[in-house]
Amino acid sequence: MTITAMLRAFCDAVEQRNGKAFADLFTEDGVYHDVFYGAFGGRAAIAEMIDDWFYRTATDFHWDMHEPVSDGTTLYARYTFSYRSTLPEAKGARAMFEGVAIMKLRDGGIAEYHEVANTAPAFVDLKFAPERIAKIVAKQGAALKARPEMKRHLA
Repeated sequence: MTITAMLRAFCDAVEQRNGKAFADLFTEDGVYHDVFYGAFGGRAAIAEMIDDWFYRTATDFHWDMHEPVSDGTTLYARYTFSYRSTLPEAKGARAMFEGVAIMKLRDGGIAEYHEVANTAPAFVDLKFAPERIAKIVAKQGAALKARPEMKRHLA
């Protein structure tokens, strides 16, 4: 499967709430690190993430990958992503994000997925209270500071 076809299948599976098809793009021991929900390891957990976690408070997903670059081992792609929120305070608003997907590839599948996402505009779209936004951003900051590659930045 070409990179372009894999990325389209990735996005289509989310949009179609097809966790199995999504998980099948990953290696058996693949891990998806979600910016909100954390890490999901193995195909069963990754499928559950799509079928349950993603659709728990959202519907009508749109996901597009742009300008992919890969050396055969690592794949980067800029993305645009949105969904219609079912949270009561959002009143059906469409939450929109942009980000960069970072995938480690192995044996024709995705071994690991990470993302860097600009989530702030979506929090405003969802009508989150400033205190809630601050709590989420603080949690993201703590996770960043806990990563090994940030050690020298904290010295």
